[in-house]
Amino acid sequence: MNLTHLLRRAGSATLLLSLGACQTPGASSGTAPGTGPRVMTPEVVVGAGDIASCDSDRDEATAAMLDGIAGTVVTFGDNAYPDGTAEDFERCYAPSWGRHKHRTRPTPGNHEYHSAKAGPYFDYFGEAAGEKGKGYYSYNLGAWHVVALNSELPEEGLREQERWLREDLKAHPARCTLAYMHRPLFSSGLGRDNSVVKGAWEALYEAGADVVLAGHDHFYERFAPQTPEGVADAERGLREFVVGTGGKDPYVFGPILANSEVRFADTFGLMKLTLEDGAYTWEFIQVGGTVLDQGRGTCH
Repeated sequence: MNLTHLLRRAGSATLLLSLGACQTPGASSGTAPGTGPRVMTPEVVVGAGDIASCDSDRDEATAAMLDGIAGTVVTFGDNAYPDGTAEDFERCYAPSWGRHKHRTRPTPGNHEYHSAKAGPYFDYFGEAAGEKGKGYYSYNLGAWHVVALNSELPEEGLREQERWLREDLKAHPARCTLAYMHRPLFSSGLGRDNSVVKGAWEALYEAGADVVLAGHDHFYERFAPQTPEGVADAERGLREFVVGTGGKDPYVFGPILANSEVRFADTFGLMKLTLEDGAYTWEFIQVGGTVLDQGRGTCH
């Protein structure tokens, strides 16, 4: 056997040994031995709506609660009373909830729109509030897709937002989806008609979203999963929480709507959601630390 032939055989043997070293019985090529499916770390979102007023210190009390809870802070509108002016934000919101501004993902309320096109709101929160003039945006937290919506837009703006929402949900087909906005579609508050958000609810329901958070009514209310028409739907329905308990004067309840499960008036506190891979837990925590409502749900 000549030298050239020996070298060729040696090279082939080396190649086979190298390939064999890369393979582990029961493991696919390209997968490191001992690795498994990626485990998502649970994420916390915490917040409320109807928050800061210079006429009381209740927003200071809920802000002090935020001091002890890690995670993403979300607001459900009416952040700075009475009119969402630059002065309202600087004098009333900034000293309390404002110290958590760096981790806040807000939405505007009707009081922000007492100032022209909610300009001071967009100026105060900057990029965190989404595109100026629109105020809706989305982001991911762990295994969850999260959508922040603006319920205060004019009719054409609401239609544009709904078109955007449908495209956004199509582009992010997560198993678990959370949305939040100022106005609740369902509430046992007196004399409310928030049908302007029904189109957004329909888009969320059709996409299989799981949870909707809102403010506007100054109390806490939890609804069973339901359709945009208010029909109980344990399999595909959206579970809505009304959490207008950030600090502004409380409201009373009117006639109790169907599917309303839990209600607390004349109280202030925060909603805390722990977002897991395929599930979530909720806690409504009153100022002082008492958990008034808690539970667990699974994603569709």
